[in-house]
Amino acid sequence: MPVGDDDRSFAVACQRGEAGWQVDLLPPRLTDDLGGLLETLRQQGGSGDILGLVDVADEFFVAVRLQGGRERILLSDVTAGVAWDLANEVLERLDMDVPDEDELEEVWPVGDLGMFADLGLDEMELGAVLADLDAYADEMLVAIARRLGFADALERAVDAASR
Repeated sequence: MPVGDDDRSFAVACQRGEAGWQVDLLPPRLTDDLGGLLETLRQQGGSGDILGLVDVADEFFVAVRLQGGRERILLSDVTAGVAWDLANEVLERLDMDVPDEDELEEVWPVGDLGMFADLGLDEMELGAVLADLDAYADEMLVAIARRLGFADALERAVDAASR
């Protein structure tokens, strides 16, 4: 399912510099295009470390971390691959199949749960954030950003996206 203009989707690029974290809003079209997201992050991050966070309609999120030539990806809900183009692209990139009909009862993350460990958010803590089935994707991203130290900057970017 493509992302529409009237939903709550957003994409941001996050980079830590000497003055702290910088969070920049990315074009809305990147909420539905993994290849475009990766290319944009490579251009913005150069050879440095950069995070891309995408919330798709508050249903699920994708986190991407580029560290030099290394690409790390996390999809918050594998079942999103059934209905959403971006999630399906992530599953393909991770060489995973879209879940079968009988697997749609349970929600679970796929990808690199250790992608934030060196930034202060280990796999167990990230798993606890992802296990909160009552939380929307944007709330999960804010919880992650809060632990990493850029929640205020993320919230400002998201507020700008909703205007």
